[in-house]
Amino acid sequence: MRTGEHGDPGARPAPLAGVKVVEAATLFAGPLAATFLGDFGADVTKIEHPARPDAARTHGASKDGVGLWFKTLGRNKRLATLDLSRGREVFLDLIRDTDVLVENFRPGTLERWGLGPDVLLAANPRLVIARVTAFGQVGPWSSRPGFGSLAEAMSGFAAVTGEPDGPPTLPPFGLADGITALATAYAVLVALRERDRSGQGQVIDLAIIEPILMMLGGQITAYQQTGYVQPRLGNRSSNNAPRNVYRTADGRWVAVSTSSQSIAERVVTLVGRPDLVEQPWFGTGRERAEHADELDAAVGSWIGERSLDEVMLAFEKAEAAVGPVHDIRGIMADPQYAALGTIVAVDDEELGGPVQMQNVLFRLSETPGAIKWAGREHGADTEAVLAEIGVTPEQLAALRESGVV
Repeated sequence: MRTGEHGDPGARPAPLAGVKVVEAATLFAGPLAATFLGDFGADVTKIEHPARPDAARTHGASKDGVGLWFKTLGRNKRLATLDLSRGREVFLDLIRDTDVLVENFRPGTLERWGLGPDVLLAANPRLVIARVTAFGQVGPWSSRPGFGSLAEAMSGFAAVTGEPDGPPTLPPFGLADGITALATAYAVLVALRERDRSGQGQVIDLAIIEPILMMLGGQITAYQQTGYVQPRLGNRSSNNAPRNVYRTADGRWVAVSTSSQSIAERVVTLVGRPDLVEQPWFGTGRERAEHADELDAAVGSWIGERSLDEVMLAFEKAEAAVGPVHDIRGIMADPQYAALGTIVAVDDEELGGPVQMQNVLFRLSETPGAIKWAGREHGADTEAVLAEIGVTPEQLAALRESGVV
C-alpha cells in the first residue's frame, strides 16, 4: 500500500527533481497545478502576500483555526511571503534561477508592476510562464474577474447538468479549477520538453473556461453538423441506456452504466429482461437512450427489491458495470481505494498528528510520487527561500519592517 512517502527514495531521483517552480497564484487552479508538479519532485515555492494569505486557507472546514483544505493544496511546497508590487527586484532575483512560474493575476497586473513576461524572460530566457486566468489573456472578457463557477456555466456544463424540469446545476466543488489544474500541469511539461530542445522558455495562456469545454465531448461538432443541442437529462445519458442511479431495498444508491453493447445485454439479462436484447432498438446506445423509461423501470424495480450487497454481488457475477454512490464515509471505507492507496496519512506539526488526504494522482512503477509534508503555515519558509538568492538576515529584517515580506 502506498504511504505519504512511498517507493524506495534511494532508487532513482523523482521525475521532476531539479525543476524549480515558483507559484504566485491563489485559490485553486494555479495552486493545484503546482501541487501536481510538486508531488513528483519539483521544488515548488509558493509566494503569498505578507498581509493577505491565499484565501484558499479559509475555504472549507477548519480545525482549531487551521484550514484543512490547504493541507492538501499546500503539500510539498515551501511557503514564502513577498509583496510583488513592492518587491520587484527580489522577485526577479528569485525568477533568475527558476524553471516555471505559475501565476493567476488578472491580465495586466504583472505588467503594471514591471513584471510582465518580457521582463521575466529577459531575466531568465529559459523560464516557462504559466498564466492561468478565468478568460485568458486576450478578448473582451480578459480583464474581468472570474472563478471556476463561471467556467462551469459558460462551458455548457451547467446547462446539461440537472433534472430536465429543473434549473442548470453547478457542481458543489471546484470542477473547472481541477480540470484546469491538470491541463496546466500538462502544458508546463510540454513547454519544458520544448525547452529541452530549443533552450527557450515561453508563455502558456490558459483560460479556465476552456479545459472543461473540452471535457464535454462532441457537442460543438454535433451542433455545427446537425443543430443538436443537448438537453438536461438528470442522471441519464443521450448516448446509452440504462444509465442512471437506482435505490436499493436498504436505502442505498448504485450507479449503473452501459456504455458498451455487451454490458447493456448483461444488465438487462441479469434483471430478468433478456427479451429486451431482441428489440430492434436495443442494438445501439443512442436508440437505447430513446427507450430509457422502459429500461430504467426494468433495472430500477429489480435493484429496488435487493440490498446493496446483493446488487453488488449479482452485478459482479454477471460481469456488469455497477458502483455504489459514496459519500466521504463510503470513500474512506472502500476496499478498492484502500488497495490502490488512494488515501494517505501525512504527519503534520501544525495539527499535531497525521492528516489524511488524497494521494498522488497515479502510480509510476520506477519513480513514484510522494507527499513529503502537508501544507504549512503562512510564510513558513520565507527566510530559507530568500537566503538562497542572497538576502542577508539584515536585509530580510528590513524587508519585514517595510512589509515587503
